[in-house]
Amino acid sequence: MKKHSLLLIAILQVGLFVLPACNQKQPKEAQKEKKEIYLQLYSVRDDIKADYEGTIAKVAEIGYTGVELAGYADGLFYGLTPAEFKKSIEDVGMEVLSSHIARPLADNPAETNWDETWTWWDTAIQAHKEAGMKYIVFPWMKTPATLAELQAYCDYYNQIGEKCNAAGLRFGYHNHNFEFQEIEGELMYDYMLNHTDPAKVFFQMDVYWLGEGGKNPVDYFNSYPGRFELLHIKDELELGRSGKVDFENIYNNAETSGAKYMIVEVERYTEGLTPLESIKESYDFLNDAPYVKVSYSK
Repeated sequence: MKKHSLLLIAILQVGLFVLPACNQKQPKEAQKEKKEIYLQLYSVRDDIKADYEGTIAKVAEIGYTGVELAGYADGLFYGLTPAEFKKSIEDVGMEVLSSHIARPLADNPAETNWDETWTWWDTAIQAHKEAGMKYIVFPWMKTPATLAELQAYCDYYNQIGEKCNAAGLRFGYHNHNFEFQEIEGELMYDYMLNHTDPAKVFFQMDVYWLGEGGKNPVDYFNSYPGRFELLHIKDELELGRSGKVDFENIYNNAETSGAKYMIVEVERYTEGLTPLESIKESYDFLNDAPYVKVSYSK
């Protein structure tokens, strides 16, 4: 009996050492939550044309949380009805976040056919609402020749934003680098920020293009806090390769920007990488970065 008792005590003592080790491991695993990282589908544009369903499935497999699209036309998304598109994204475990669409004014804004323009927007907004979008983003505009033309666009954006708000959506403008030139002595981007209503128009800052325009994203966060509800996280190629973009500083100041969602876009790929390999490298860059929080929307 004595030998059995000693053996039992030894087993219990070993168990006491093993259990704390298991308990220490569990919190580390629990801390590794899935980060909210979205993808602009323009990043895989050619793959989508070749195989929409297969490409969407691979984007989800990489780990992306959801998508922003660049494939709306005539009430359809990549040729799918709003309900079909929404289902295709949700079926692979992602969510529909936002969409890039544009309806420019006439070359002379005063000659714009407003009946056709607002009919187009009414159809587009309804389709985006049915698809489950949170945001509509105007992705590009021609460079206005005068401040009067730029003001016409600001007024236009305010009106679109009002319509989007009424439908439960938010409307924003996405920059490139041409917005950082002067028009009649006014910096175009600053003029737009100052002449659009924050309640109706947010700005989707493309951090790479802003840098290419000679500006610092964080300076704009501080000058216009809360105006940048979406950020396009972009680099010259895959994220982190060029060294041009201070992603750590951007993410550390994201609260000031007002950003709720971070969206990866890869416009150009390193030679030898496929688009899917490229977006995976960019996803891994953010997923592994200690300064990227799990969520900015909560």
